[in-house]
Amino acid sequence: MKQLIHNDWWPILKPQFEADYYQQLHNFLLNEYQTQTVYPEMHHIFTAFEWTPYSKVKVVILGQDPYHGPHQAHGLSFSVLPGVAIPPSLQNIYKELQDDLGYPPVKHGYLKKWAEQGVLLLNSVLTVRAGQAYSHQGHGWEKLTDAAIVALSERPQPVVFILWGKAAQKKKQLINLETNIVLESAHPSPLSAYRGFFGSRPFSKTNQALVAMGETPIDWQLPATVDGE
Repeated sequence: MKQLIHNDWWPILKPQFEADYYQQLHNFLLNEYQTQTVYPEMHHIFTAFEWTPYSKVKVVILGQDPYHGPHQAHGLSFSVLPGVAIPPSLQNIYKELQDDLGYPPVKHGYLKKWAEQGVLLLNSVLTVRAGQAYSHQGHGWEKLTDAAIVALSERPQPVVFILWGKAAQKKKQLINLETNIVLESAHPSPLSAYRGFFGSRPFSKTNQALVAMGETPIDWQLPATVDGE
């Protein structure tokens, strides 16, 4: 079969792509992309895996499904392409980053620097119909992304899992809590950020955990400007 991810994720996830459920998902997506507006663009679906190889993952920030507005989603949870307005949840992430580590918010929402340092920005569902949040839930993506979470949880070198909100926290049952670190709080959405996301200090706590594991901490400070890609 055609190789869909071009790094060490491929042998781990290939059995999922060969499973019956993925063939059904593939057929569903072919029809959706032909008949609807779907985000992200087809060649961006697996960007999170492409930019953060399995062996390089230090941190997982789990999202739910992609942004459903024009030009926003590009395959990373919470991130948007250069030149796109910063969504409210990401604005709140930036506020907490400033309170936690003192880094002032940047004027873009492009989180590539985090991904390249080992932060897997993974949505549970990897596609969405324009303007219809959660429209591709329950078609099979969850099985694939759950398999990725389990594979990371079972890896010899531990991972910090950041679970914001109830949907992400349901994935805790997939994670070996004896060997990995899980940080939980409310979701950064404006609807819930004041219920425990603000003040949760996920960035400094993640780096403390990484240092304790003998890993290099993440440089969470994003560049002030980014080139359009």
